[in-house]
Amino acid sequence: MQLDIRQTTIPGCYEIFFKPLRDDRGFLVKTFHEDVFKANGLKTHFPEEYFSYSHKGVLRGLHFQTPPKDHFKLVNCVQGEVFDAVVDLRRGSPTYAKFETFELSARKSNMIYIPPGLAHGFYIMSKDAIVMYRVTTVYSPEHDVGLLWNSANIPWPNDNPVLSERDGKSIKLIDYVSPFVFWQTY
Repeated sequence: MQLDIRQTTIPGCYEIFFKPLRDDRGFLVKTFHEDVFKANGLKTHFPEEYFSYSHKGVLRGLHFQTPPKDHFKLVNCVQGEVFDAVVDLRRGSPTYAKFETFELSARKSNMIYIPPGLAHGFYIMSKDAIVMYRVTTVYSPEHDVGLLWNSANIPWPNDNPVLSERDGKSIKLIDYVSPFVFWQTY
């Protein structure tokens, strides 16, 4: 398995590119191999995996889980194209309250490795999209939190996205008192 792991501007957050095996039928991408991930210092135990299907114009996020149910997350888009964003919520981090954005798609064959303490969200750019998630802890409703999508100055592609009721009422970044501490993440 060949991968290109690139450190983003946010410590501990990586964009990972895969080398697709292409032929006249299309292509095949291996998105996970435990030994390769371990050799690169990445977490490999993901007790829960799920996907979302969304239409163009939908924005999901910015979501995360708080301690002790916080988690590392692997995110990739297996159909369509999404504008993906993370926000650093770790007090003491050199990038605290800053964001980074990515374009995720099957065509690009990439994924984002997100450490605990980062809020995550995405906007559907294509007609529809399927986004896969692997997480290192099981979903815990009591620890599930969201930041208001437009409170971190992320340059979303749409100023009026389709939101869930929950996402439209999430807490603003400026009002969030973070339990995450940078040095505890690594």
